Amino acid sequence: MRGFHRIERMSSWRRLALHAWRAPDDPTVHGSLELDVGEALEVLRELRARSGLKLTVTHLVGRAIALAIRERPEVNAIVRFGRVYQRETIDVFFQVAFEGGENLAGHKVARADEKSLVDTARELVAGAGRVRKQEGETVKAASMFRLIPAPLIGVALRASTALTYDLGVDLSRFGVPFDGFGSVMVTNVGGFGLTSGFPPILPFSRCPLLILVGEVQTRPAMFEGEIAARPILPLGITFDHRLLDGYQAGVLAKRFREVIEHPRVALADELRG
Repeated sequence: MRGFHRIERMSSWRRLALHAWRAPDDPTVHGSLELDVGEALEVLRELRARSGLKLTVTHLVGRAIALAIRERPEVNAIVRFGRVYQRETIDVFFQVAFEGGENLAGHKVARADEKSLVDTARELVAGAGRVRKQEGETVKAASMFRLIPAPLIGVALRASTALTYDLGVDLSRFGVPFDGFGSVMVTNVGGFGLTSGFPPILPFSRCPLLILVGEVQTRPAMFEGEIAARPILPLGITFDHRLLDGYQAGVLAKRFREVIEHPRVALADELRG
């Protein structure tokens, strides 16, 4: 073939690898952020004392990404039959571990951009409680799939996804939440002592953006013109390149960073309340 020549000498592993995977066709993009959360931790402590809620950086991440998506609403979308359809609301799905961390489900905060940080935390605390009691929508939906024979689970997942997202059929009366994962998924591994990571896109969620919250660690960083020991939050981000490109991701990241690193200014109105 013109411009190419065949390689004959290959290791046994290379020969095996050629047949282990198909050609790349995955639009997934991974990125990372490391943010100074010194001010954020102070704000969260103040809000805990005022509200009695156990607010965490995960709640703040959810609030921040909802406000960031508001800046670029066109990324809040799904792909349906080769066309892009924008969601009408900005919903944040928070993953929740239960059964001692052995199982995973979650709770979707609908219209998260319209809710304050405290309201978001209050709703998530209640939703997580239902998940841990195995009463949440996603837990019930997962339990329903246990009744399906293992070889047919993939078929059922693909069928329910196509009915919900491609045909717009509401299957909630059958125990399948409509658009159950929303605009963005937030998951926290910092509580398990993991520093960082990259979450995978769930094919049946049609969720184009995922954020993995790592463990806050004290590291040397520039602060007010000097190097100081600062609390740094690592974030692993995964997005669908069909719906977000580098420019849009940069716009989202700018607003997201403003809320996380400078919440007293970015959330001034709701903090006064």
